[in-house]
Amino acid sequence: MPRPRFDRRAPVRELPNINERINHPNLRVVDSDGAQLGVISREEALEKAQERELDLVLVAEKADPPVCRIMDYGKFKFEQEKKAKEAKKKSHQTEVKEVKMRYKIDQHDYNVRIGQANRFLRAGDKVKCTVIFRGREIQHTQLAEKLLYRMSRDLEEQAEIQQAPKREGRNMIMFLTPRKTPLAKAKEGGEPKRASTNPALRTRAAVS
Repeated sequence: MPRPRFDRRAPVRELPNINERINHPNLRVVDSDGAQLGVISREEALEKAQERELDLVLVAEKADPPVCRIMDYGKFKFEQEKKAKEAKKKSHQTEVKEVKMRYKIDQHDYNVRIGQANRFLRAGDKVKCTVIFRGREIQHTQLAEKLLYRMSRDLEEQAEIQQAPKREGRNMIMFLTPRKTPLAKAKEGGEPKRASTNPALRTRAAVS
């Protein structure tokens, strides 16, 4: 039995219904300035579009009769693509990304976790900071809490605490959420940085 041959041809792209590709004999036509030209023949509509050096674009095929608009199709397509990109950007679904570490983490690995958290926050996602305990390490919850508050301070320009450090099983967790308006960095030799407005951080500073 012969083996089926693969069709390597490029897929046929759906062409837009513009100009000569419009097959309806009669059309309701809207001019480029929004004026109603009424129901006219396809040939007359094409002629009017050519006179204006524009395109005849089918915008409502299921209407009776179908509706066309005289416009610059290239500009129209560009604006539609731009709107689609903006809508996609606005529809970003917030996710919860996790950053895990041990309370005895070294500086290099800590910097890596800060970098990861920073990227997540800049993308608009929340960050779950988790300190994992093993064996008897569970006795050092205070060190884990101190590490998490340190992380919140290092990320305070981009994030604020949504949930303060809290023990959960054999882990200690803290949730950070992106700031709507990132804090401005203090300029060298300028005004000192304002104290954090986060009550959890103020409380922690008071007992330090």
